[in-house]
Amino acid sequence: MNDFVIPVKVEKLIKKFRENNAEIYIVGGAVRDLILKRQVKDWDFTTNLTPEEMQKIFPKNSFYNNKFGTISVVDGDDIFEVTTFRTERGYSDARHPDEIKWGKTLEEDLQRRDFTINAIALDWNKKLIDLYDGQNDLQSRLVRCVGNPDERFGEDALRMMRAIRIASQIGFLIEEKTFKSIQKNAGLIQKIASERIRDELFKILVSFNPSDGIILLNNSGILKEIIPELLDGVGVRQKGHHIDDVWTHNLKTLDNCSTNNPVTKLAALLHDVGKPKSMIGEGEGRTFHNHEIIGSRMAVNIGKRLRLSNKELEQLFKLVRWHMFSVISTQTDKAVRRFIRNVTIDYIDEMIALRRGDRLGSGAKESSWRWELFKKRIVEVQKQPFSIKDLKINGMDVMEILKIKPSRKVGEVLETIFNEVEEKPELNEREVLLEKVKNLK
Repeated sequence: MNDFVIPVKVEKLIKKFRENNAEIYIVGGAVRDLILKRQVKDWDFTTNLTPEEMQKIFPKNSFYNNKFGTISVVDGDDIFEVTTFRTERGYSDARHPDEIKWGKTLEEDLQRRDFTINAIALDWNKKLIDLYDGQNDLQSRLVRCVGNPDERFGEDALRMMRAIRIASQIGFLIEEKTFKSIQKNAGLIQKIASERIRDELFKILVSFNPSDGIILLNNSGILKEIIPELLDGVGVRQKGHHIDDVWTHNLKTLDNCSTNNPVTKLAALLHDVGKPKSMIGEGEGRTFHNHEIIGSRMAVNIGKRLRLSNKELEQLFKLVRWHMFSVISTQTDKAVRRFIRNVTIDYIDEMIALRRGDRLGSGAKESSWRWELFKKRIVEVQKQPFSIKDLKINGMDVMEILKIKPSRKVGEVLETIFNEVEEKPELNEREVLLEKVKNLK
């Protein structure tokens, strides 16, 4: 018996099945992570019971709304997925099985799984069932397909990205035949829904060393299928403090961007994607004027392909569009306020994470005190009038004093007043501002 630590809720679920004389096994990534002594985030199970039989055991706290034999058992804040043993046949769309049949044995179920390290089961006595030498591959730190890799990827082409994602997350290599099959079948990824591609890409981006995953995507041919724009940066040399081509710099920025926000990580990867298209000149005379403008448009197009939400697209756009800012002690408060307006408060911390990654990724050393000072200034300048709505007067006051109706003139007056207050915050007193409006008659 192994010394695996199983949460009480999982033990409780297993006990319920055993009380009903059913087989139940922990399977997939949960077993892999238990063996590797990693934190288990998702507990998945397989059983010999049909969905209908399972729901008789859990009549009040389970639901079943798919054709794959999976029921979800709710226990407080946790949801556990339990799937009936099954076999699958035919994958004409390289995404979904054409036919699903309930299996009779665990062996039937394990043979349909993607990788050997995910095809290990753990029974109710904490005994491992390993039919495909997954434990050896764990020791060798290899991601290897169960059986013929061409067949596995033909069944579900997203497995190609999943292999790369798993390798990135746990620092494994992809077994040679498996990787050659990915290269051979890379074009099949076009059959996969963009949302599923995005989800795997996001997991790669927030892995321990995400550039390894992006390099694997490139070497496998998949990156060319999903974000070909990135490859235009290969070999595009830069000048000044930059020591790498655009492609390598983007990867280093990604690795040095200290955030777990996947959209920010994507922005770090794409922050200079506009450089190849904006490039003018050669050698040391080469320039990339407005690359952030061109790049922000390209990033949004890529984000739309990946089915990002409108909020995520906004974040991606702002981070790429405004990443070219300086952190110097001589900056005026007005410049700092302009930076905040462009980026918006929501994305300040993410922008700073990206910019630090950009600096470190280009070989520059950035003193931490400078960043800390900049963050303090961001807080301080917001205590001053930050926008027209912070003025101690409003449009109603302007219309009353100047005897005018709602019009562009009202906004122009308020903007004139605000420009003065921005330079001298002490002017933001109601009586002072009312007097200034009178003087504009």
